[in-house]
Amino acid sequence: MGKQSAPDGEAAMLERTRQADERDRVADRRDQTADERDLAADERDRAAELRDRTADRRDLLNDDRDARSVMRDIDIGLLLARADAADAEAEARDRAAEARDRGPVRKYARDLVATRRSVAEYFLPLALIILVLNFTNNAQVQLFGSALWILLVVLIVVDSVVLTRQLKKGLRRLHAGENTKGVVPYALMRSMQIRRFRLPAARPRAGRRR
Repeated sequence: MGKQSAPDGEAAMLERTRQADERDRVADRRDQTADERDLAADERDRAAELRDRTADRRDLLNDDRDARSVMRDIDIGLLLARADAADAEAEARDRAAEARDRGPVRKYARDLVATRRSVAEYFLPLALIILVLNFTNNAQVQLFGSALWILLVVLIVVDSVVLTRQLKKGLRRLHAGENTKGVVPYALMRSMQIRRFRLPAARPRAGRRR
């Protein structure tokens, strides 16, 4: 009798574990559906904002009589069409970028990069300075430029290692079980971009802790 109850208990435990896993999968699907609804709402908001900007431009052109008199020889319809085409192209670029930047894991990586000053984001201006130093005729200046180049590479490698460790630690703590494939290269590439040119734009200020 005791031998029979032991397998029954193990079967019940396995069934409870299976049910718990199924509930987790259902919860994950609900979260994914909610994220997709949020993305759809964002797209609708951007479309509404695009329409509002176009309407504002038309209103300004219609209300400003002085502007109409100055621009009476210009084809207003052509200007508006070009502006709408430029907005539509920018919107298409945003949608294409969303596929790469979508999800809470990528958002966490972007925010982490934004909260810290990375050596790599100053790579381009420093590399230009080093290039100028190496083109001088002064051997000491060229030596200094070469040493500065080596120091820059070492600092970028060290900073990248620190960023990688911080990112992995945060992902284990806040996003355990989620798909983190490609997040580390994504964060490292973003850290090499100049802050003001990052897309999507960096939201947290540098120095703020996440």
